[in-house]
Parts: sequence; structure tokens; C-alpha cells
Amino acid sequence: MTKTEPDEGPNAVKRPGFTYLFGRTVIGPIARLVYRPTVIGRKNVPREGAIILASNHLSFIDSIVIPLMAPRRVQFLAKSHYFEGTGFKGWLSRSFFTAIGAVGVERGAGQAAQDALDQSKRILDTGAAFALYPEGTRSLDGRLYKGRTGVGWLALTTGAKVVPVGLIGTDQLQPVGTKIPRVRKFTVAFGEPIDVSRYGPAESGRARRQATDEIMAAIHGLTGQELAEKYNEAPPAGAVERVKRALRPERL
Repeated sequence: MTKTEPDEGPNAVKRPGFTYLFGRTVIGPIARLVYRPTVIGRKNVPREGAIILASNHLSFIDSIVIPLMAPRRVQFLAKSHYFEGTGFKGWLSRSFFTAIGAVGVERGAGQAAQDALDQSKRILDTGAAFALYPEGTRSLDGRLYKGRTGVGWLALTTGAKVVPVGLIGTDQLQPVGTKIPRVRKFTVAFGEPIDVSRYGPAESGRARRQATDEIMAAIHGLTGQELAEKYNEAPPAGAVERVKRALRPERL
């Protein structure tokens, strides 16, 4: 891909700066010394150019583990409220998420989901490495859920190759509901880059689904998780929501 300059204006992409580099330089070596993680396949991550890191998702700490263990700077999306707080707590939250390469975005379905994908595309257009979770949210039971086709759309739209990432043990490192990580061993495996362009244009729902399924199969090959064969989402709140989901052909 051709690297372009970040957009100007309110949607401008903020590249990781000093805070991120300081966090990576200081926190990274400490984390490797304390937790002694097993990192496999770092050579599979291209050192330059746009690349999508598509990972399974087991814990909040995954978004810290990936940037620290990857061989290059990585950006990803995070809930906008992490950047909107006031006072010391708000400053601390903004500083922390900036330090790990996060970009604030509104989360949700429909237009909000498309806006998030558009922001992801802007990041990749700068030639960055961008990480995301095709499952959409954390797996609470350890199974690997069906991938949402946003990752397929993003890869097909930008032409960026996809590096599958398999995280093992991060759910024990920081289980749901805990705030302080435990000292536990974990593994980060980077798979070989995948080119999904052969499936067709991003406008094709079939192409997006096939591309996403190949990416999820590669993640499964790295983690060996039990497959859930369904989307990871809360049960529908009522009859109206059940009908909406039934009529929705695919999830972004």
C-alpha cells in the first residue's frame, strides 16, 4: 500500500508519539522480565507498511499485550469514554491509552460500527500496523467465536495483509472483573500474513465472509480454542431485537 499523510480536521489520525514510545520502551522490557511470555513468529509481522493484526480476545489486557509484544508500533481502537474523563483520573486514562497506541472511537452497531471501520481505514492509510478483534468482544468462556466481517471489509478495502494473532493464557493473566494483572505465563503467536484479495471486492458480502472465515481459521490454528460457531453477543433483549438480528445478513 502507498503510505499517505494523516487527514486534517476532526477525524485526523493521531500517530503514537513520545508517550507511546516511552511506554513501549519502559513497560515492555519490565513486562518481559516479570511475566516471561512466550512470543512466537515475530518475524511474520512486516516491519513497515500497512498491516492488520487480527487477534482472538480473552482479556482486557490483550490490548496491552499485543502492542508490547509486537515488533513494531501498533494502533487500535478503544471506547471514546477512555479519553473523555476530567480531572486527574481522566488525564491518567487518556495518558495510559495514548501510551499503548489506542485511538478513541464510539462503539456500537449500524453507523457507529461503520464509522469505526472508516477510522480503522484511515489509520491503515498512514502505513500503520492496526490491531483488532474480529470476535468483537472478549470471550468469557474461552471459546473462539465467529468473526464479524468488518475485518474482511477492512482488508479488502485497504489491500493490507492480515497477520493472525493467537493469545493463550491472557484470561488467567487478568480475568474478567480484576483490575491488577496476575503474574502468569502467557503466549503470543503471530501467524504468517494472509492476502485475502482473491476473494473479490469489499462490496461483496460473500467476499467479506470468506475472507473473515479464513482469518478466523488461522487464529484457531494458533490457539486451538474450542469453536463456538456463533457470534459473541448478549442474548436479544426482546422480540424486536430477535427479529432485527434475524434480518441482519452479517455483522460488522
